[in-house]
Amino acid sequence: MRILIANDDGYLAPGLAALVKAMQGLGEIDVIAPEQNASGTSNALSLHRPLSLYQGINGYRYINGTPSDCVHVALTGVLPVLPDLVLSGINNGANMGDDTLYSGTVAAAMEGFLFGVPAIAFSQVEKGWAHLEAAAAVARSVVEKVVATALGRGPFLLNVNIPNRADALALPRVVTRLGRRHASEPVIRQQSPRGETIYWIGPAGDAREAGEGTDFHATASGRVSITPLQVDLTDHAHLARWSNVWAP
Repeated sequence: MRILIANDDGYLAPGLAALVKAMQGLGEIDVIAPEQNASGTSNALSLHRPLSLYQGINGYRYINGTPSDCVHVALTGVLPVLPDLVLSGINNGANMGDDTLYSGTVAAAMEGFLFGVPAIAFSQVEKGWAHLEAAAAVARSVVEKVVATALGRGPFLLNVNIPNRADALALPRVVTRLGRRHASEPVIRQQSPRGETIYWIGPAGDAREAGEGTDFHATASGRVSITPLQVDLTDHAHLARWSNVWAP
């Protein structure tokens, strides 16, 4: 088996190293990650500047671009064959609910999925890398389960969020749907040293839809959340209504 591993926290991130270490022995591993932290870049591709591939001091290859750039370049110009699995993470913080639309971690996995390769994104619920080895053990067990039961049945995209707990490997796993957040907090307005007004994007809003069955509820209840994702954003429930609006 050949596994491509990327992330959005950068090629020097502890979460990436933990994920790579956890996958040892499962097959041939390629690592291509962003040069710098690229959190919040979603599925962006760098179309107006060239990209370069480098070899890091830790042995990982990295690209001066986005997480999606990394997987795209790997699959279309670097790897001799498509991998059997694309992994992304382990992210420094949760990617649940609306966060998945902005997440570079999820985007890296999704880029593999768009090329027909099964893909999994891994995140820890809290920032700070607490109990990272336990989260990596969960990632290993999830991949082993997927390889044994789902690999070869067509592409899939899973989003896994792991509580920061020493006993994470013993926690139950539950298949969830995405929850929803309230709107983000207002931007933070400051003055630059030159007197210009500058803006920082505000914090994410609190969970709004976090009931039973959601990723928010699962992790808050001490369970590992596994959410199957899809790329189709079509509002199928309202196709007929909108068709009537423009009906001749």
